Amino acid sequence: MLETKRIGNKIAEARKKMGISQTELAQQLFISPQAVGKWERGESMPDITTFDRLAAILGVDLNYFSESFQSSVTGTSTSEPLESQYVELSTEQQKKNLSWDLSKLNLVNTDFSGLKNLHEKFSSSNMLNCQFIGSEMSGLILKNNNVVQCDFSNSDISKSHIQNSNLGSNHFNNCSLRETEITGSYIQNCDFTGADFTRSKFKSSGIENSIITNTLWALTSFTDTYFGDITFEGRLEECSFENCGFKKVKFIHVTLINTFFKNNKKMKQVEFIDCKADKITYAFLKTNLANLTGITLLNVGEDEQ
Repeated sequence: MLETKRIGNKIAEARKKMGISQTELAQQLFISPQAVGKWERGESMPDITTFDRLAAILGVDLNYFSESFQSSVTGTSTSEPLESQYVELSTEQQKKNLSWDLSKLNLVNTDFSGLKNLHEKFSSSNMLNCQFIGSEMSGLILKNNNVVQCDFSNSDISKSHIQNSNLGSNHFNNCSLRETEITGSYIQNCDFTGADFTRSKFKSSGIENSIITNTLWALTSFTDTYFGDITFEGRLEECSFENCGFKKVKFIHVTLINTFFKNNKKMKQVEFIDCKADKITYAFLKTNLANLTGITLLNVGEDEQ
């Protein structure tokens, strides 16, 4: 079992060997000097996601923090690596249906790729350049977060809740975002190529300058949502846009089926290029004063193709 006092002594010893102060170490970890002080006094211990970066900064490997193990700067031992201990803990947690709470953390350059059953809470965390590639994150709770330059490609983020968060320059390529609710959040410069937003809900949010090529929109609803510099392609079926705002938005080669438009702003500025729509969608667009010159009506039965 890891003891906070022993861990604190090891952190202090390695920090002094590196010739850096508590404040300098804290700056590199994006935390407060007081937090480092508490570690070294044995009053608290770094969370699981901080150990990897801490080891890199201090010039040791993760085994340095293992019980009865002496670091590469003081000697060697044969105790079990820290990584293995945490893997065992994670497995045991899964058996007991427990979960981690990774809230209120600075997660920088952290690799979560390939993790399974990651039904975690990341509330009020700063996440920079983290990897979640191919992870199972269904049911994720993401609230009050700043998520920048992270990669969620090929991950399952279905049935999740993204609330009051800033998402910037992230990759969501081929992600499942089915039935995910995005509320009060701002999305900018993200790549959603091949993502699936079936039955997802956007409310009081914004999405700007992002890539949505080959993205699946079906039964997707947008309420009080702002779109800026966005190009829709492909097919939208049984979607809804209500009280939304548009700036530099294009629909190119889009087929619109049973898609609802109501009380949207600046629809005249939306460009429809070589698009097709069924009668009901065409009527909704007309009532929203959209420019219909780039839209042709679907023939009977054509919408089934």
